[in-house]
Amino acid sequence: MAAMAALPWANAQAAPPTSYSPVVIQEDFQTIKDRMSAAKPEVMKKAQALLEERYDLSNRPAEGATMSRGKPVQAGVRVKLPPGITWDKLAAMKPEEIRAQDLFPKGFLPLPHPNHAEGGMVFPKHHIDEIKKQEGRDLTRFDLDYDLPEHFLPEFPPAIYLTTRPDLGDVSKGQVVTIMNYFELFNGVLNPKQLEGLRLLVTPFPQQQFNQTDDRRSAEPHRGVTCFDCHVNGHTNATTHLVGDIRPQEFRHGLDTPSLRGVNVQRLFGSQRALKTIEDFTEFEQRAAYFDGDPVMATKKGVNVLERGSQVHFMAEMMALFDFPPAPKLDVFGKLDPTKATPAEMRGQEVFFGKGRCGDCHPAPYYTDNLMHNLKTERFFEPRMINGRMAAGDGPIKTFPLRGLKDSPPYLHDRRLLTIEDTVEFFNLVTGVKLTEQEKKDLVAFLLCL
Repeated sequence: MAAMAALPWANAQAAPPTSYSPVVIQEDFQTIKDRMSAAKPEVMKKAQALLEERYDLSNRPAEGATMSRGKPVQAGVRVKLPPGITWDKLAAMKPEEIRAQDLFPKGFLPLPHPNHAEGGMVFPKHHIDEIKKQEGRDLTRFDLDYDLPEHFLPEFPPAIYLTTRPDLGDVSKGQVVTIMNYFELFNGVLNPKQLEGLRLLVTPFPQQQFNQTDDRRSAEPHRGVTCFDCHVNGHTNATTHLVGDIRPQEFRHGLDTPSLRGVNVQRLFGSQRALKTIEDFTEFEQRAAYFDGDPVMATKKGVNVLERGSQVHFMAEMMALFDFPPAPKLDVFGKLDPTKATPAEMRGQEVFFGKGRCGDCHPAPYYTDNLMHNLKTERFFEPRMINGRMAAGDGPIKTFPLRGLKDSPPYLHDRRLLTIEDTVEFFNLVTGVKLTEQEKKDLVAFLLCL
């Protein structure tokens, strides 16, 4: 041990770069829990201060706009501008001018994890409460809580629409689907393979923060998490995490859980990974992403190795059944029916496919080109550290489908855009299309129809 201490990397400050997490924990569990629990109030205070600096977090529902089961959609631009700047002034400037004067809105910068240095899955409280009620499984972390206010998140529980049984409408019956009720809800609706796939999607398996080991982040030893703990009812509850495929820690991107609706028409999976099949993504999640991309940790904590020919196949077949919500104003080509749409919505559609160039990457009918695009946001700001996250370029990002957009806040791959209006302002700036105020309003009206 004395010889070890003499080595330069024995001192934590002199530690060399590494791709691996520490496997052998040097503290007992109670010490870890006490230390992190004591630090939690300050961690969350810092996360809240960042949100309040960036955004207007007030609860302001949009008039007449609701999600599929009735939750109000939040209205208005919530990203705060630098003093003395308007959106029109900003859009008139060149990227290098915005960068030189440090005028890129802070809400457009990458959004860190609530505790970026620690990372890991963090669940909204309403989901934690429902899973504890149904299963007695507690997804509470002793070291941190979810950060965004509930009114900016998808409705809970979300509706479930099936490609195979559109006649049934929402088949969730207003329930969160879990291991406790999946059979009752879907027996007689799904075939045996699909039903088994659904069972696997609601079965808890070990994960980095929720497992049996002494470096977990749950108070009690844990069975783990399910696919539906993030993709609740085949949709999303906006659970956040960090991507597992970037090192070092400060360069890992925060993520927003994407919806599984419309998986059947998608050809790329993962916000930035470009995995080519849903089967590939399912295996990647279980074998790597659940454990921060570290197979050593996966082995330690109890990796669930799925059998590709049956289990993965069944799960993928089930996921391919989750459909987009109904969009009654769209015709069979995925565009507005003029007899049903308002003049503002029709104008917005014209902006979407014309001046706004949204349709270049989001063509009808599903509003995705199934490609990756690099927005090169680094043109607008100097790299900087934000609450443990090194904000630099985002790199290529998957084109997410816009069908059912209003059901899936917050937006972009890391939750940084809270409303559709924020998203319109973001893309207006980074693409340089220079929309007028009226064009922006019309575009939002159109997007709410999707």
